[in-house]
Amino acid sequence: MRELSSGLVVLVVLLAGGAVRAQPGDAGALADIDAKRAHYADVAHQIWGFAEVGYQEQKSSALLQAELKAAGFDVKAGVADIPTAFVATFGAGKPVVAIVGEFDALPGLSQQASEPSRKPIVAEGPGHGCGHNLLGTGALAAAVAVKDWLASSRHAGTVRYYGTPAEEGGSGKVFMVRAGLFKDVDTVVTWHPGDRNDASPASSLANINAKFRFHGIASHAAVAPEKGRSALDAVEAMDYMVNMMREHVPQETRIHYIITRGGAAPNIVPDFAEAYYYAREPDMRILDGIWDRIVEAAKGAALGTGTTMELELVGAVYNVLPNVYLSGLMHKNLERVGGFSYTPEEQAFAEQVRKTLAEEPTTPLGSEAQVQPTRLGVVGSASTDLADVSWNVPTVSMTAATFVPGVPTHSWQATACAGGTIGVKGMIVAAKSMALTAIDLFSDPSHIEKARAEFEQKRGPNFVYKTRLADRKPALDYRK
Repeated sequence: MRELSSGLVVLVVLLAGGAVRAQPGDAGALADIDAKRAHYADVAHQIWGFAEVGYQEQKSSALLQAELKAAGFDVKAGVADIPTAFVATFGAGKPVVAIVGEFDALPGLSQQASEPSRKPIVAEGPGHGCGHNLLGTGALAAAVAVKDWLASSRHAGTVRYYGTPAEEGGSGKVFMVRAGLFKDVDTVVTWHPGDRNDASPASSLANINAKFRFHGIASHAAVAPEKGRSALDAVEAMDYMVNMMREHVPQETRIHYIITRGGAAPNIVPDFAEAYYYAREPDMRILDGIWDRIVEAAKGAALGTGTTMELELVGAVYNVLPNVYLSGLMHKNLERVGGFSYTPEEQAFAEQVRKTLAEEPTTPLGSEAQVQPTRLGVVGSASTDLADVSWNVPTVSMTAATFVPGVPTHSWQATACAGGTIGVKGMIVAAKSMALTAIDLFSDPSHIEKARAEFEQKRGPNFVYKTRLADRKPALDYRK
């Protein structure tokens, strides 16, 4: 409560300050984004069409790099031992403000754009069900607008665009943090697609995920079953033990898994089987202990079935450390930009797609035109590798209404929105809000000082960042 109370005072002061005062040229940044709206819509749609999953985003990464080079950024590609990761830089000296972009798609969510019924483009193919085509492009629009403002105003400072792959489970940003790419950054500004316009200082769930691989002995399941040792038995034994754990973990904990390999044929004792596990919790310190218990269950399953087990740790991310001061600054800019309205065609699509949802949405149509009031103490149910950045650099993020109100992320309905005009409208709201926030940070050094003070207070004097991925290479093939 001590952390939130100090932040709340800061937030109240910010929100009581009235409309955002225009810094010289910041209106030009908004005009710059509007002038290039059609171009950014095309970039977003191209990435939406590429629909490349984590660490496989060659075309998406190359397109964004080309855009930044053409805009005058110096681009360094293939950073942190990740072929699709890059950092684009413009300017010199302090402050250093980073704008973060993502561009990976999700498996199995292929869907035609602006189509309110289930119609995959490619059966079981990938799709942008989390809107990262918009995320990466919106960040691009903001970075270019800020770069143009720096150039025209001749203001000191550096703006960077971080191209961060494999947010969906691959923990790309963690490896970029580990490589020291954020060590001189003063603040990070970013956003995420959603079904509302909101800049509340929200946290998230810490997440550890891995593939558990069991090796047994193959044999004829009818002629000589006694000679076999089933790797599938080991997977099922692990799953059973972990499922019993659910009664003995905090209620906020989430554990979910799939069996990715279960054998070749029923009449062959499987000599290989694999389960892919995620575990989440609002506090990484608690999650560490829960994960250790999951690993012990896997070891026990191998022991009990006469098999062997190996573990590939795919990802591990913290819970987001929200910065109330920065969120207040971004909220004021989001209010200045405002929401947007639907055309009659978009309204018809929205009404139809909401009918396909499992439950009637509680978020009303029309909320895309509004900015949500700021809420404190929000902990979302998702996870993100942005969290590890937030424990190393003061970080602010917002959501924009790129999805029809009530449409969840990681759904085909979200893919349909992300490929259409509704998604682009929300993307532009985010781009403008980020650009204004970055310009504020360059224009008034006290913003960075206050954000840093809150950041240091919340981390505490003895905090040392560490990650389970410290000695791991990026799992570049985790989606194959």
